[in-house]
Order: sequence, then structure tokens, then C-alpha cells
Amino acid sequence: MLRCADGTLYTGIARDANARLAAHNSGRGAKYTRARRPVAMVWSEPAPCRSTASKREYAIKQMRRPDKLALLQA
Repeated sequence: MLRCADGTLYTGIARDANARLAAHNSGRGAKYTRARRPVAMVWSEPAPCRSTASKREYAIKQMRRPDKLALLQA
């Protein structure tokens, strides 16, 4: 999960989280983050496979903002 310069949170999956973070900050990441740079990684968790990662990404995206912020505090 990334925190954008405007305070919003962006959730996605990547094989190499650090490379993906660099892509977001260079403007080659998601369209959403291009106008909200710089972004900082505030949460990551490993997943055994892409399918599991996608399911977890979906679950996090369905959370309300207060629940996402609580996840960050855990």
C-alpha cells in the first residue's frame, strides 16, 4: 500500500515491491499515482502466489479508509 503526496492510499500487487515503488515515483506506475507523487510505501505483505496476492489486494481495496489506517497501525 502506498501513501500518495495528497494523503490518499493506493493498493496494488507486484513481484518486486521496491521496483514498483520506483516506477510509481518516476511516473511509470499507475495512472492514479502519476499526479500524486511522490508516493511512499506504508504497507506490504508477502503472498505465496499471484492468485492469493490478488485476492488480498481485492479485500484491502474493499476496506473503508479507517480500516486501512488501522491496518497500518497493526
